[in-house]
Amino acid sequence: MKQAAATNNNLQPRRNRLQPTWTGWLFISIAVIMICAFYFYPMIQALLLSFKTGTGANIHYTGLDNYKRLFTDTVFLTALKNTFLYLIVQVPIMIVLALFISVLLNDSKLRFKGFFRTAIFLPCVTSLVAYSVVFKYLFGGDGLVNKLFMNLHLISEPIQWITDPFWAKITIIIAITWRWTGYNMIFYLSALQNIDSSIYEAARIDGASPIRQFFTITIPLLKPIILFTSITSTIGTLQLFDEVVNITKGGPGNATLSISQYIYNLSFKYTPDFGYAATVSYSIVVLIVLLSIIQFKAAGDKK
Repeated sequence: MKQAAATNNNLQPRRNRLQPTWTGWLFISIAVIMICAFYFYPMIQALLLSFKTGTGANIHYTGLDNYKRLFTDTVFLTALKNTFLYLIVQVPIMIVLALFISVLLNDSKLRFKGFFRTAIFLPCVTSLVAYSVVFKYLFGGDGLVNKLFMNLHLISEPIQWITDPFWAKITIIIAITWRWTGYNMIFYLSALQNIDSSIYEAARIDGASPIRQFFTITIPLLKPIILFTSITSTIGTLQLFDEVVNITKGGPGNATLSISQYIYNLSFKYTPDFGYAATVSYSIVVLIVLLSIIQFKAAGDKK
């Protein structure tokens, strides 16, 4: 009898722990309702809208017509090509640059580290519109960049950074690299500070050079962070909008048009076609999923 009573007493706290706490569920339910109302519900409505066409009250279902239109839409294909160009060129440069800077700023012998870290991180907290407008004037035909290059005798005539198709793309790539390098640097810097210094000391005792330490210790240990920043940078580049709109307006002749700007044009600039705009927006979703899977596979992450 005493053993049975003791067993019942031991089971009682467990039963109490398993009982739902309505206060906790109340707080969770508020968050769930807000997320469903402002996140999942619009996503579902946008998906349903992508199967429709028309304007105003005349909108109606057309099946997969909008998705078939994607493959014959020359403007969309141009925007897709431009966005992939930004992705392929800018993201690797930014990741390598952020990693290189973080290693330099993690040096214990470096003075004024706080100042340099703050200075490099500041661009990513500036206003998207404000910095885009500044870049537009800096890289204008008579902007500071051309004047500086001409004073240094690097060029004989101004470069048309905004109006030339090639240089306009370069300007966009420079702008987004300048803004987001510091953002990725913070992740690498945080990860580097969590690496045990004894690992590097052991490598130095074994005669490993700094370059070999970087490729055999730093890179493998930073692999999860590199994968994370690569995926987030890919998502951000596929959603590129502010820089293109404010610096080049998608020109010249759609040479810098991004997918997000094309969605905006379909919705508010051209004759409103919200159904097809939703279809184009879901093309970004598909691209993000596919590229994320590829990056996970390339990194050898099985989870």
